Amino acid sequence: MTAERLKSKYDLLIKTTLGFEKIVAARIKELDPEAIVIPSPKGFKGLVLVKSGKFKREELLKLIEQNIVEADRIIPVEKVVKADLDEIVAAIEDVVKTKISDKETFAVRTVRRGRHSYTSIDVNVIVGEKVREITGASVNLRFPDKIVLIEIIGDEALLTVLPGSFELHKITPEKKPLYSFFRKISVIQMPYLGPKDSIEVMGRRIGREVQNFEVRELVIAPIGIIDAEQLLLFIKSVFEGIRSRYEIQVKSYARKPYKVPVYIQDLHQLVRSRSNEVIIVFEPEGRYITDVVDELEGLVLRKKKRVNLLFGSREGIPIGIYRYADLVIDIAPGITLSTDYAAAAGLIALATALYNRIEKNESNTFGSWERS
Repeated sequence: MTAERLKSKYDLLIKTTLGFEKIVAARIKELDPEAIVIPSPKGFKGLVLVKSGKFKREELLKLIEQNIVEADRIIPVEKVVKADLDEIVAAIEDVVKTKISDKETFAVRTVRRGRHSYTSIDVNVIVGEKVREITGASVNLRFPDKIVLIEIIGDEALLTVLPGSFELHKITPEKKPLYSFFRKISVIQMPYLGPKDSIEVMGRRIGREVQNFEVRELVIAPIGIIDAEQLLLFIKSVFEGIRSRYEIQVKSYARKPYKVPVYIQDLHQLVRSRSNEVIIVFEPEGRYITDVVDELEGLVLRKKKRVNLLFGSREGIPIGIYRYADLVIDIAPGITLSTDYAAAAGLIALATALYNRIEKNESNTFGSWERS
């Protein structure tokens, strides 16, 4: 081995789904029979350590990327030291000094496995200050240019520097969160009536979907005289769906979720009472949504008023209401959407069609939607 190859005890750290460690290890040995491969090092599952044999590190990394789909993360290792905080700090200069410039931003990420006298936060803080001192770079914890990664596996610490793009984010500076957009939307849903089991399933699903998007409100809108017991069951099921989804959102969201209120109003009277608001009907007789994007932008984005989306049930929206709608839209020509997914499909289609136009309108409308 050359001196270059002896710099690190390992060349690569592979992260994989639990239970796939031996499969990944075997596949790597097929690619490089001379490699040293350690699945589940020190008993920690989901990890495979690799010291390449016949290939250079970058060559083996490429081969793994191209051939081993079970390898979720392939991390090049720059240095391995004892999992002692002082040793980690002392070693970090060699790792970062040529990889992070003073014009870049960075963040330290530590994953700690095993028992130690310090926490991952301790490592992040102390190493972060050392990196800032060495490089003159600024800290950016959300979207850094570079990531100083410290993977602690028992009594060893693996150090490396990765591009910021290595981290996957649900929300990035280029992506606009849509919860404010949906807060302007009122979903008007005709109730699903029929067999008891079907009512319960449909109601729960509709409740979960409107809460999933955190729309401004759900209005259950029957027409004419209907069976009260069936309507009661549908309403109860809707509330059950909203509650179950809301409880998940409370646990998983960094922000406080909005719990969707539910109202009841006869569909015809609702259309009369909201005649000065935007009304959009979703039915197969309408125009295809991508053909009316300009009109939708004017109706949905440029106005501050509530936007009402009307969805049918086993029976569609009465045709007479079409005359009072600003638009009648079809989102899946030739396909009849089931009642429980119609609202979700409509909301996704609407947001997708308008997504690229939201940013230029949001300064004029978004701020006022939740107050209007």
